[in-house]
Amino acid sequence: MSVKVLKFSEKAALGPASSADKVPGNFHSLRELSLGEHEPMSPSFSLCSSKAPRQGWSLGSRRTWRGASGRTRRMPPAFWNLHHLSPCLLARSVFLEDFLATGMGEQAPQLEFEQLPFSHPLFIMFSSGTTGAPKCMVHSAGGTLIQHLKEHVLHGDMTSSDIILCYTTVGWMMWNWVVSALATGAALVLYDGSPLVPTPNVLWDLVDRIGITILWTGAKWLSVLEEKDMKPAETHSLQTLHTILSTGSPLKAQSYDYVYRRIKSSVLLGSISGGTDIISCFVGQNCSIPVYRGEIQARNLGMAVEVWNEEGKAVWGESGELVCTKPLPCQPTHFWNDEDGSKYRKAYFSKFPGVWVQGDYCRINPQTGGIVMLGRSDGTLNPNGVRFGSSEIYNIVEAFEEVMDSLCVPQYNKDGEERVVLFLKMAPGHAFGPDLVKSIRNAIRLGLSARHVPSLILETKGIPYTLNGKKVEVAVKQIIAGKAMEHRGAFSNPEALDLYRDIPELQGF
Repeated sequence: MSVKVLKFSEKAALGPASSADKVPGNFHSLRELSLGEHEPMSPSFSLCSSKAPRQGWSLGSRRTWRGASGRTRRMPPAFWNLHHLSPCLLARSVFLEDFLATGMGEQAPQLEFEQLPFSHPLFIMFSSGTTGAPKCMVHSAGGTLIQHLKEHVLHGDMTSSDIILCYTTVGWMMWNWVVSALATGAALVLYDGSPLVPTPNVLWDLVDRIGITILWTGAKWLSVLEEKDMKPAETHSLQTLHTILSTGSPLKAQSYDYVYRRIKSSVLLGSISGGTDIISCFVGQNCSIPVYRGEIQARNLGMAVEVWNEEGKAVWGESGELVCTKPLPCQPTHFWNDEDGSKYRKAYFSKFPGVWVQGDYCRINPQTGGIVMLGRSDGTLNPNGVRFGSSEIYNIVEAFEEVMDSLCVPQYNKDGEERVVLFLKMAPGHAFGPDLVKSIRNAIRLGLSARHVPSLILETKGIPYTLNGKKVEVAVKQIIAGKAMEHRGAFSNPEALDLYRDIPELQGF
């Protein structure tokens, strides 16, 4: 099957694992068309990387793809398996290895590269969908590439001598981000599987074996290593490693201590933050300035990032909304199936007209210029008129060795009054009890203020996370308010959501 059946502006869906043979498939698709997932963009052609089911996905009946949630998604109208030379269940689709095989040998077609406009569509990206239908964002080729190279080269000092390992799924924008690093001449190491199997040291083993210089990973993974008391500095040389980048969720202050004490004291530890919305970062690492504990180093070059209060005024040293006051090349060109642009404007420009609002709550340190991420704006807590982010609570609570994880959410009554509820997941060997609750209340009162102390502190057996390792607060807020949660496929542990239904202590508020 030839890719020449496709035309410019048509869409392909790529369902790969994170491995080296999938990167050419990505570039084949980029050469011809825009790239994304299935629903709601109705692709003209689909590529599937494996003939074995993965992560609960399976090939269902004709013209549909059935996922772990049980929902079926419409597929395009000739699915061919070249090994058997016969049509398969999914129309107009092909396994990626079969497609790539058509480009090998003497009969391989000649590659032809077209000169396209700067704003030509490149990727169709989706938001996580944890609280509703995912946003369907179209990103341009020029805007994406210039933004990624700025971050790789100017912020990270990446060169052709670097070897990069980015632990990410293909469904996360970090995969798109790391593939762009090939434009610097650097080499990529792609890893598909658990970073804790066969041992929690598996990624450090790769660093030493291959000579990796830059490691991108999630903040959650670093926390897990700390919980397991892993000490790579004592078990590995890590001689080539000069940068560790963390993303996915705010990097806790104690994680900075862990990295510099237990991993490597001379690395640049860069916490970075942005989103699928811009397929890049608003704030991140800067190789020319110091790293301060608990802070993202800098606002990124070419990004008019400020923190605004509720009155729409820029503030320093105070908590507020992360905004971008000027256009940026990496913002979506449009949303798919949003003909009049109303969904786009509502998503980013409805709070402050003409100003991009990312939906993150943060604070800029006026002494260092560093940024402290405090959580999502839609998960911000505001009891008794005091507005603060959940991360402020986490930074105190998770310093307790008795606590493995925690979740802090608001609960509202019928009169609109708000109270804060803190859920604790206990560490193995520790029990939940009144003495611990009292100690945590006192720590929050001393570290923050009396008005930050949660009204209720309860035990839970599980904390829900997205597939990319982000703690989910808004979904739990909706569940304890009695609302249904339909998009369970966006969670790595959707069963944890059920733990928050009909909790006796939350009734009658």
